[in-house]
Amino acid sequence: MPSAKSDFIFGRNAVLQSLRAGTDISRILVARGTKRDGMLGEALEIARREQILVVEVERDALDKLLKRGSLHQGIVAEAGEFEYVALQDILTAAQSKEEPPFLLLLDNIQYVTNFGALLRTAEIIGVHGVIIPEHRQAGVTAQVRKASAGAVDFLNIAQVTNLAQTIDELKKQNIWVVGIEEAPNAISFDKGDYTIPIAFVVGSEVDGLRRLTREKCDYLVQLPMWGKTPSLNVSVAGSIVLYEARMQRVGKSIGAPVER
Repeated sequence: MPSAKSDFIFGRNAVLQSLRAGTDISRILVARGTKRDGMLGEALEIARREQILVVEVERDALDKLLKRGSLHQGIVAEAGEFEYVALQDILTAAQSKEEPPFLLLLDNIQYVTNFGALLRTAEIIGVHGVIIPEHRQAGVTAQVRKASAGAVDFLNIAQVTNLAQTIDELKKQNIWVVGIEEAPNAISFDKGDYTIPIAFVVGSEVDGLRRLTREKCDYLVQLPMWGKTPSLNVSVAGSIVLYEARMQRVGKSIGAPVER
């Protein structure tokens, strides 16, 4: 039986990436009769090398272990609860790389698919850390691990009690805070200078940024749209802006600086 403090990682890619990241995994459950090749085979080889217990179970046992509809692909890993880091750990990570801070803040993202997609982009893009509020925001769960394709295990993620106060703290350390939201006073996303210390904020799927969060942003950016659909999915919009920021940081796309 899993312990009260355990979490589950499911899906071949998510389990494999967690093993590669050195996540503390106590055991791996594999559906009996599952073909052990590809990512599954590699995951089991790492488990063997690291002396992690592998147990064969019936497929319906995995179905019962997870939330209904979870696509486990025949493999589930039992791990400890996800460990969040402190805000200072994220800033220290940037300092150790001798890079200006590059952060992502999430303001009440509710859907695990969007949360996971943003985490996957953040890891690929190379942000120094992700900051989420403790309340009214999806936390790191088994579903989020799966949606992020295991990216959570390579990211610094901080959970804070008050996002507005955290923004104030970042600004005191000369980090610009940029909200991603369609608004009359928003500028085009490609007009900002993202080579400086910067933190992007993405709001909820329905309501966008909360009023106080929006007011604390140094400025807002939006993406131009030409079709009839009123807005982009939050994970898509956030990913596009993060990519622009990374391209600027490698000297490929330089936007015009905005005066605070």
